[in-house]
Amino acid sequence: MDTLFLRDLTVYGIVGVNADERVERQPLVLNIELGCDLSTAGCSDRLEDTLNYKSLHDRIVREVEASSFLLIERLAQRVADMCLEEPRVQTVTVTLDKPRALRLARAAGIRITRSRAAS
Repeated sequence: MDTLFLRDLTVYGIVGVNADERVERQPLVLNIELGCDLSTAGCSDRLEDTLNYKSLHDRIVREVEASSFLLIERLAQRVADMCLEEPRVQTVTVTLDKPRALRLARAAGIRITRSRAAS
C-alpha cells in the first residue's frame, strides 16, 4: 500500500458549539493520508492511473468552506467519507487541527483513520 498525502491544508469553515464559533469562519488545518496502490501510475506516468489529488483537494475545500458542523469529529468524518468515495483509496487518516479552539494551546484537534471495509 502506498501513501499519498495532503499536508497543512488550511481552509476556513464554521465548526463549534459556542455562539461565537457559529458566526465567523475560522481556520482549520487538515492533514490527510490516503492509502492506495499507486504502482500502475508509477510505471505508466499517466494521470488516469492515479488518484487526482488536485480534484480531491478542490472537493474537500469546497465542502469544508460550505459546511457548518458542531463537532470537529463530524467534520473529520465527512472529509474521510469524501476520500473513501475515490475508488483507489483503501484507507484514510484525517488529522484536523482547530488553531483557535483554546486560548493557551496552539490547537485542539482530532485524528481518525477509516478504511473502505469499515465505511
